[in-house]
Amino acid sequence: MLTKEQIAKRIAKEVENGQYINLGIGIPTLVANYIPAHLEIVLQSENGLLGIGPFPKESAVDPDLINAGKQTITLLPDSALFDSAQSFAMIRGGHVQLTILGAMEVSEHGDIANWKIPGKMVKGMGGAMDLVASAKNIIVAMQHCSKDGQSKLLPKCALPLTGIRCVKKIVTDLAVLEIAPEGGFILKERAPNVSVDEIKSKTAGKLIILGEVPEMQFD
Repeated sequence: MLTKEQIAKRIAKEVENGQYINLGIGIPTLVANYIPAHLEIVLQSENGLLGIGPFPKESAVDPDLINAGKQTITLLPDSALFDSAQSFAMIRGGHVQLTILGAMEVSEHGDIANWKIPGKMVKGMGGAMDLVASAKNIIVAMQHCSKDGQSKLLPKCALPLTGIRCVKKIVTDLAVLEIAPEGGFILKERAPNVSVDEIKSKTAGKLIILGEVPEMQFD
């Protein structure tokens, strides 16, 4: 199975030149470490930042510079700071081409649940609902199964939904999958040394296999 860093590295291959990208909390923030140097992209944070630099060294941490996940970051020479109202106007206006999010569940129709577990205290949804409603492309980075071994790729999400029919692609520690237009998880790639049968056994939703399934490539 893939590490969190390997999931992020595989997702970085989906990034295209010139994109404005929002990275969600957790595994998605790691994607920034693997974006090819020749690509010119702009990272956006919904708390009011455009042009996120690399994570700072301990000696250079500025507690006033944080992303939406409360992680300290650095600025670039052409970074811009603004209020959250402008940030969400940018998101709702469709100016973010790619959103990469974590998830607790994804349904075979592309529904996503990533903000609340009933009975547990949460501070709020944050920008997730706006992002899934407005971004042109949504990729999910997640573990294939929960800690108790239950599939997180389901016929229907059991947790409160963040968005409906919005997810295009999912990269887990076992596989790369796309959502089929008619519903179902199309198995596109498998993690090294992971068999198709193992992925079948750990996917509760409809799994679609079209011919030979190649192993993931990271370079």
